[in-house]
This record gives sequence, structure tokens and C-alpha cells, in this order.
Amino acid sequence: MINPRDLMMQEPPLTLAVAESMTCGNLQAMIGRISGASGFFLGGLTAYAPAQKMRRLGVSPVAANRDRGVSARAADEMARGVCRLFHSDLGLATTGHAERSPEAGVNNPFAWWALVHRRRGRFIAVRCGRIECPGASRVDAQLMVAEAVMAELVAYLVEFRDL
Repeated sequence: MINPRDLMMQEPPLTLAVAESMTCGNLQAMIGRISGASGFFLGGLTAYAPAQKMRRLGVSPVAANRDRGVSARAADEMARGVCRLFHSDLGLATTGHAERSPEAGVNNPFAWWALVHRRRGRFIAVRCGRIECPGASRVDAQLMVAEAVMAELVAYLVEFRDL
């Protein structure tokens, strides 16, 4: 198994910051469990409320208020915002519904995620996607999404490093 630390620390070394909503700190905890994470992980922010996504991460009012900040656009803007906030090379973000919400039209937990890569102040790569968690409990959905986003980070780094 490839260690994300090894991929982050290759030349040029990269730094990482995380913005979470649906995963509520689980992604940051996973990264923090990596031996040597302090060499690349700058930190993160959990912003549940749309107003905090706007205030802390620079998410546009349109993205924050549309579906309570649960969209591909919101995830993208959260990832860009956390990159700027922490001055990191890479930003990861998650936003979604951790459990069913029939009143909001959500039949199964799901999340949008985004990964952005910034070099010299310009975003050079953006990836995003949606993760479905049919039938999962709240806690299981949060962990499933965090694990899937970690796998996306590793896949991007393998591609970026041309391994």
C-alpha cells in the first residue's frame, strides 16, 4: 500500500489542507493518523452551516444557499477556500448528507468531494465527484466518504508523481 506521506514529500514537496462538512473531521483524523503527517498537513476546518462555508471558506452565496451548500460547486469552492486560508498546495473538501432526509429529498447518504492543486497562486488541477452511501448509517457514511476521498488523494498523487 502506498503511504500518502511518501507521495506528499517527494520533490517538489506538497502541503495539504482540508475543509469538511459531511465528514465532520473524519478526513482530518485519517490524515493525522499518518506517521509524519506534520511534514505536509497544515490543518483543516469543519464548516457545517452554509453561513460558515461562506464566511470561513469563501463559498459563494449561490453555492452556499443552493441545497444548503451540498453541491459539486460548493465542494470545489470549499477546497479552493481552504487552500487559500492555509496557503497549501492541495485542498480537499467534503459536503453532503450523512443520513436520509426525506424532507430534503435525500433518500440515501451521499457526499460531494473536491480536490484542488495550486501552484504559484494558480489552480492547476481540480477534481470532484459524488460518493453514494446507500443504506449506510450516519457514522458509516462519514467514514466511507473520508476513506474514498483519501483514496482519491492517493490516486491523484500517483498520477501527479507519474508513478
